[in-house]
Amino acid sequence: MGSGQVTDWQGKHITVAGLGVSGVPAAKALHGLGAKVTVVNDGDDARAREQAAELEALGVTVRLGDGDTLPDGTELIVTAPGWKPDKPLFAAADAAGVPVWGDVELAWRLRKPGAADWLAVTGTNGKTTTVQMLASILEAAGLRTAAVGNIGVSLLDAVLGDEEYDVLAVELSSYQLHWAPSLRAHSAAVLNLAPDHLDWHGSMEAYAKDKGRIYEGNRVACVYNVADKATEDLVREADVEEGCRAVGFTLGTPGPSQLGVVEGLLVDRAFVENRQKNAQELAEVADVKPAAPHNIANALAAAALARAYGVPAGAVREGLRNFTPDAHRIAHVADVDGVAYVDDSKATNTHAAQASLAAYDSVVWIAGGLAKGATFDELVAEAAKRLRGAVLIGRDRALIREALARHAPEVPVVDLGRTDTGAMLQAVQEARRLARPGDTVLLAPACASMDMFANYNKRGDAFAQAVRELGA
Repeated sequence: MGSGQVTDWQGKHITVAGLGVSGVPAAKALHGLGAKVTVVNDGDDARAREQAAELEALGVTVRLGDGDTLPDGTELIVTAPGWKPDKPLFAAADAAGVPVWGDVELAWRLRKPGAADWLAVTGTNGKTTTVQMLASILEAAGLRTAAVGNIGVSLLDAVLGDEEYDVLAVELSSYQLHWAPSLRAHSAAVLNLAPDHLDWHGSMEAYAKDKGRIYEGNRVACVYNVADKATEDLVREADVEEGCRAVGFTLGTPGPSQLGVVEGLLVDRAFVENRQKNAQELAEVADVKPAAPHNIANALAAAALARAYGVPAGAVREGLRNFTPDAHRIAHVADVDGVAYVDDSKATNTHAAQASLAAYDSVVWIAGGLAKGATFDELVAEAAKRLRGAVLIGRDRALIREALARHAPEVPVVDLGRTDTGAMLQAVQEARRLARPGDTVLLAPACASMDMFANYNKRGDAFAQAVRELGA
């Protein structure tokens, strides 16, 4: 089942594990290629029944409420990325010698001859922004491209659709990489590594190993973060094609084979003639929006991948200037009485919140929500000197309160003992009381949102609405 020709799939018994954003397109694609498709799904709610009816109308078999039993005759499982490796379904597949692919593996195998190269990005934080920056740079160079994977166009649509691409900017999660054994990117980047999703992977080592799969078989460049040694270690461990280079990015002055920052300029010492002596100016720091340190790092990683693909320096500058960040990512909402209010609701883990807090000198921090097993001591210890005050919301706020008591005992803390959505208005009002002119009130929760809000977007919207009410 390797080459992806239709004849390979005709009459093959394939089980798709999970409905949802990846399962439904996978089932449709495989059915369209002539496979006999059975979808198994844990849930049996109204949404699942709606999706099942749509697939059954095409002739796909769907089993709702039974995601653990391996259907008889299964020759391949294509799984949704979020399904944990320890599910009984996969143990049964292993015992029966049935391979398990994810949606990314399926898309990789279904590429047409002469298909677009993949420039791939993973990391605990910054993936989406970096991939969008990369796509903007590639477009500025006149290349036919799209931001795909975890965002934008679905990977299956990109490889099976009629639109032809020169190169794809691909965001990949650790889950997706776990189930993508034969993926071989043109070049790839791991932006950073911090504990996240450990409940899924089982350990930090397993999480890092799955992230590191993105480097396997790279042809031109493995891009790593000079400030995060774990990413460089993954490059060293990777089995790459001969001639593939390790290329670092740094917020400091770059050495040879690195991109970095010199006197307000983003510069390249990797993809230039005589990199021992020469550097190529790519853009100004001011071309990066917002110019927070972690976002400059994202821009350098995107630039490194684009340069690995042969993009000229001018397109890097133009692409970064054209790029507009998504909502709820260090988004400046308003200034009220000399205080800036910034929405970084997307900071759903400690690593993202740490980067966000580091961008400001004096912060009233709004934090809390679902901790997902995280601890907050390192985050609070590093941010303590920047904190004017903290306002805590959400179910697991006590964990942050205790870390503040240990590492920043002098910082005033308001603990809001409520988890209704109206708590955000009160949180913003309390933050205003603590703030002084020149401060930033920063929503960087370091936690997931689902204890109080449908998602981080809704949490950010509630913050922005509360800020507007202050200024009214």
